[in-house]
Amino acid sequence: MSTVIRVENLDLFYGDFHALKKVPMEVLARHITALIGPSGCGKSTLLRTLNRMNDLVPGVKITGSILFDGKEIYGLGIDVCTLRKRIGMVFQRPNPFPLSVYDNVAFGLRVDGRSSRRQIEDIVEQSLKRAWLWEPLKDRLNDSALSLPLDQQQRLCIARLLAVEPEVILMDEPCSALDPISTSKIEELMLELKKDYTIVIVTHNMQQAARISDYSGYMLLGEMIEFDATDKIFTNPREGRTQDYISGRYG
Repeated sequence: MSTVIRVENLDLFYGDFHALKKVPMEVLARHITALIGPSGCGKSTLLRTLNRMNDLVPGVKITGSILFDGKEIYGLGIDVCTLRKRIGMVFQRPNPFPLSVYDNVAFGLRVDGRSSRRQIEDIVEQSLKRAWLWEPLKDRLNDSALSLPLDQQQRLCIARLLAVEPEVILMDEPCSALDPISTSKIEELMLELKKDYTIVIVTHNMQQAARISDYSGYMLLGEMIEFDATDKIFTNPREGRTQDYISGRYG
């Protein structure tokens, strides 16, 4: 099993606030890694460091190391746009563009300079198929993406990401706005996608982490308390603080 992302001694400050403290993490290829813990523990902050989304927040200071494919992502000469193409993000609430279904999926391809209509059509179709949207939407490609139900909007955002061929998919509570049936569809899709992609997910839903992830990291007050195989985290954690959270005694 190859390591895609390695985080070592990661500290992050928002001004004077110490949000992440000496965090370690290892993300393995074609596995799902879940970050769990109470609100405000640093899960989403950590996720956003992995493709430098925190660069957009004023006053952020980061020390430590994040290696992606063996290279330091905060090093000199890193093209952040290319990095975010290789490590894509799916956000908490679906955020389709106010465009048609087709234009949403084709958007990144056009930004990337693709001009062949046939090639774009083929990639749009394949991306929608991978997100399990081709059959319900193949006759609605010109409809507004905003007219879709929330679960289809979220899968459309995933299809839009797949079209530009990422290597890693970051998901920040992608099911928090969805009902249980829609959540189940997204979880099934994630399990299918991990055959070809590496996935890191932030979730408040411990049952979701237990169902779909291979590895889990429990975070508390900016620290990575425990990181291990998910079955070990949920059945035989090393740390008492992890056990307290898993059992509902804390958080």
